[in-house]
Amino acid sequence: MRNTVLAVNGGDKVVSLTSPRWPVVGKQEERWMGEVVRSGKWSWVGKHEQAFCEEYREFIGTKYCLGLANGTVTLQCALQAVGVVPGDEVLVPAMTWVATAQAAMDIGATVIFVDVDPQTLTIDPDCIRKAITPKTKAIIPVHLYGCMCDMDVIMKIARKHKLKVVEDVAHQHGSRWKNKGAGAIGDAGSFSFQQSKVLTSGEGGAVTTNSAEIYQTIFALKQVGFAPANPRKDRYGVLKPANRYGHNYRMTEMQAVLLRGGLSRLTRQTEVREMRAAQITEALETLDGPLKAAPRDPRITRQAYYAMTLDYDPDKAGGVRRDAFLYALHHEGVEMGCPYAPVYSNPLLNLYDRTSPIPFRDPAVTPDYRNPNFPNTERAVNETAVVLMHQHLLGSKTYINQCMRAVRKVSENLPAVADAWTKHVKATKRKTK
Repeated sequence: MRNTVLAVNGGDKVVSLTSPRWPVVGKQEERWMGEVVRSGKWSWVGKHEQAFCEEYREFIGTKYCLGLANGTVTLQCALQAVGVVPGDEVLVPAMTWVATAQAAMDIGATVIFVDVDPQTLTIDPDCIRKAITPKTKAIIPVHLYGCMCDMDVIMKIARKHKLKVVEDVAHQHGSRWKNKGAGAIGDAGSFSFQQSKVLTSGEGGAVTTNSAEIYQTIFALKQVGFAPANPRKDRYGVLKPANRYGHNYRMTEMQAVLLRGGLSRLTRQTEVREMRAAQITEALETLDGPLKAAPRDPRITRQAYYAMTLDYDPDKAGGVRRDAFLYALHHEGVEMGCPYAPVYSNPLLNLYDRTSPIPFRDPAVTPDYRNPNFPNTERAVNETAVVLMHQHLLGSKTYINQCMRAVRKVSENLPAVADAWTKHVKATKRKTK
């Protein structure tokens, strides 16, 4: 009897197994790390950084790759390198991590937010068309969670309007669109290697590009003004002052070691994640409940998953809220979560605080970020979007089967889910009084 009772109401939880730990560390990087520490060569484009950049550009399918300090400055430098200057407009999806917008704002650009597709949560090409003005310089398509943007349409729009495209690939290390790597389709690709990413060095980032000019500019921006004189002949040779406005956004040799180790495992991990995602998609289709996998575009020939993108239908759940559903799943041992808050209202990014550049800009030419109109973003954030993080997709078939049995159990007990949620909300309110 207890197995049919929701765990949130005192029944036995369905999931007994745990998801794999993240990040994964191998013996090779442990050996390399010791060698690096003893060598005293910890930075300034060392041999491991060079090796990683060569390995990663081949993995993505570009001519050039640069290692940087994190995935925010990679966006900054990429935007500057493609020609974005203060006053230019950059199109950014309304749902993404805050750094996508910050990178553009921090170099003086004006961010124009664009609504997203309600299922894939990626930037909506129709909304891109409506947002373009004579001041628009660049688009940042964000390949978010477990879905890629429609790069065919986006590149067609960009070419028509002579716009630059900087792909934000922080969630898609290894995804391929029509067998072309994410990060190799636009003018530049920006990657994050932060702790939660599928390829990580704790912090870190990279930019990929096929342009020698973009490569040379970013090199100078991140390497305190130094750059190779002729990157077409020698990407890492004798560095000379490039007569640019350089910063210090360098990667360390320790980060490069971790990335080389992680990259050696990434292809196999991506294969496993794809298999587990297919298993989940099929199970949810068979169940035919309120939770579904986001549709996979047939033009995606390899899908890397920072998280699996899922869609919750409150109507199919009889009005039971998404948060109530996830609350019950949590007690069954399934850790699904909600997406990012909209950038314009994320409490981590107060656009009108004195630490933001926005209050110091001319209001006549600055968008009113306080009064947004992005219905797809708002509904996804508040009602429908669900994500399952990538480490769960490295679990065994048995683990995934347990998770799907938990989803079935919750889906078949929706009135009890609603009652449990109501009690939880009331108890929370009493505690906060």
